[in-house]
Amino acid sequence: MTDATAARPALDEDTIAFAGKVFQLARLGHAPELNELLAAGLPANLTNDKGDTLLMLAAYHGHVDTVRALMARGADATRANDRGQVPLTAAAFKGYGAVMAAMLDAGTAVDGCGPDGKTALMMAAMFDRTEMLDLLMARGADADARDAAGLTAQDLADRMGATQTAAKLRQR
Repeated sequence: MTDATAARPALDEDTIAFAGKVFQLARLGHAPELNELLAAGLPANLTNDKGDTLLMLAAYHGHVDTVRALMARGADATRANDRGQVPLTAAAFKGYGAVMAAMLDAGTAVDGCGPDGKTALMMAAMFDRTEMLDLLMARGADADARDAAGLTAQDLADRMGATQTAAKLRQR
């Protein structure tokens, strides 16, 4: 046991159950309940055992109002989970354009990414999501950005056989 582990107090069953409930509220999109807890002092960047923040869970599950509530309370959209994913790219991966728009409206960096360098634009391109590609491009996404492997959104779209987004990226 390290000194840091020894200094950490053990959590009782009620605390663990409460934390589970809070993360479930984010997963299910219960914005009013979460907003109450945030107003009472719940940290907006509370993180579970997988590194997922409340914002990550809300974004990944497509809950626009919950994303807005969390962003308004200071949730960090650049915080990556243990798998290196950030909320904006998670929303792009899942196809939640309205969530992406809400995050961008709240000031999330359009080209934000985790350690793999994959941006939301790259995700949209890979999965042939033309409306999302248009939204991100209109918000200033860098189509020439490269991920950690040196690939652009165009490269990724081509590799995934995403013909519509590949064509759009070629026409720009």
